[in-house]
Amino acid sequence: MLGGGLARSPPASAGGFYSDEMRRSAVTVRMGFASGEARIRRMTKRLWIETVGCQMNVLDSELVVAALRRHGWEMARTTAEADAVFYNTCSVRQHAEDKVYSALGRIRLEKQQRPGLVVGVLGCMAQKDQELVRKRAPWVDLVVGPGQLHRVPGLVDDVLAGGGPRLEVSLDRTGGSREAIAQSFESYDPDRDPQMRPTPFQAFIRTQTGCDKFCAFCVVPHVRGPEQARAPATIVAEARKLVAEGCREITLIGQTVNSYRWKDGGTTTRLADLLVLLDAIDGLDRIKFVTNYPRDMTDDLIAAVRDLPKVSYYLHVPAQHGSDAVLTRMKRGYSIGEYMEMLGRLREAIPHAAVTSDFIVGFCGETDAEFQTALDLVRTADFKSSFIFKYSPRPGTKAFDRQPDDVPETVKKERNQALEEAQAAVSLAGNLRFIGTRQQVLVEGISVREERRQGEQATSPESLAQLKGRTMCDRIVVFDAPLRLVGRLVDVDIQAAGAWSLAGDVADGLADAVPLEHLLQNGGADAPPTLYDIDLTAASSSGRAGTTQTGATPADTTAGA
Repeated sequence: MLGGGLARSPPASAGGFYSDEMRRSAVTVRMGFASGEARIRRMTKRLWIETVGCQMNVLDSELVVAALRRHGWEMARTTAEADAVFYNTCSVRQHAEDKVYSALGRIRLEKQQRPGLVVGVLGCMAQKDQELVRKRAPWVDLVVGPGQLHRVPGLVDDVLAGGGPRLEVSLDRTGGSREAIAQSFESYDPDRDPQMRPTPFQAFIRTQTGCDKFCAFCVVPHVRGPEQARAPATIVAEARKLVAEGCREITLIGQTVNSYRWKDGGTTTRLADLLVLLDAIDGLDRIKFVTNYPRDMTDDLIAAVRDLPKVSYYLHVPAQHGSDAVLTRMKRGYSIGEYMEMLGRLREAIPHAAVTSDFIVGFCGETDAEFQTALDLVRTADFKSSFIFKYSPRPGTKAFDRQPDDVPETVKKERNQALEEAQAAVSLAGNLRFIGTRQQVLVEGISVREERRQGEQATSPESLAQLKGRTMCDRIVVFDAPLRLVGRLVDVDIQAAGAWSLAGDVADGLADAVPLEHLLQNGGADAPPTLYDIDLTAASSSGRAGTTQTGATPADTTAGA
């Protein structure tokens, strides 16, 4: 037994991205036994899981729920209906951890009313805090790090059988040889569960786990372990399976996805080679990949993005700062001159590429003059958008141990706001160029505004709603159209633009088209060769809430999105 009453399970083998929004998934199952036609017993096991953090965490939650479903669990609509509640956590910033501990405080009341409720903390915060989780929240039953998520179903069974609280984490980066540490962070890639993805036609695929960059501010190498690539054949097979399930777009994810290397004998497969393999899959329409490390943005990868028709020309390449001195203190491994050289090569090869970045303001010792360099970079680099964060000291990192967090919180807030305002102006200017163009959009679902308007209201496929989708380079587009267009690629004529989205009308009457499924089901062998009955009279355009109307001259319709 460990501190706080946690029992550590035996080792599994020898040697033992960002948003703070909670994405909620729920799971409910009904299992029964029958004798003849008579139902003898019905048992229900239900799960609720909340996910905080990056795309890697979203994928981890999908995989955990898929495994639990195979053990008889299904979705619950609320925590009050759940037999087990899980929090898949993030440690990149303190704010993300605070959200989870607040959620644990709220679930404590339900745990007091229902002692049999299983409460689990998964992911990066579990690996980082370990026993501290139960010291702060003694009612937690499971603490499971990202390298041990494959054990969750068995650990839940142990708790339900009366085995008591359990801790399952991997070795610390100083806890043994690289091989032993890597083995303790086991790869976790079970069968996928399309019901747990945000949409059935979009999916994440993990190219590698862990990170070896050790930036001074970042806890990821400590909580996700050494970088370990997956075999290209495994990745391609997973992509084919997803496409067979109806997936049209995949996003490859890794902490530094463009550092992907797989060695097999004398052959090395890099990310550019992997993209070639994936581009050849029939039925797959789009391929994205995030997040990229600037020094690994090689010419062959840039050429692959330029030349492969299915690869999105959206590239997330975080600069983090505009000052060489700050980049050195951050241990980023490149100068701003090297970053700009990379950006120049990329823009020369793909002029229409959309590049996004991350920035940290208020890092240790940041002066007014150093912050000004970050501001200048945002104003001149033409980033489509940037994720901007105030520096948050993370225990166990080099910056936490060796550099004082000496920028006042008020200054951090001021600089954060200034950088956000600068990026908003750049993003708006970039989006205005698309007014008057026609863009191909993968329709993802209803917009946030439409979701608030509809609430729980039931809608039919023919119902008109404000839908949202993304262009080939990840620009958000909203437009009014029937719900049956969700999951399809449609052309949209852009009529208006805001800093963070575009708005338009479905082109050439596609919104009035007869659904393909209808023709196939009702037309049979006599179905006409034309798949869509399209009214070529364009629908009248109208302004959209949240966008900026402009009389600017329409951009070249061949411009990239």
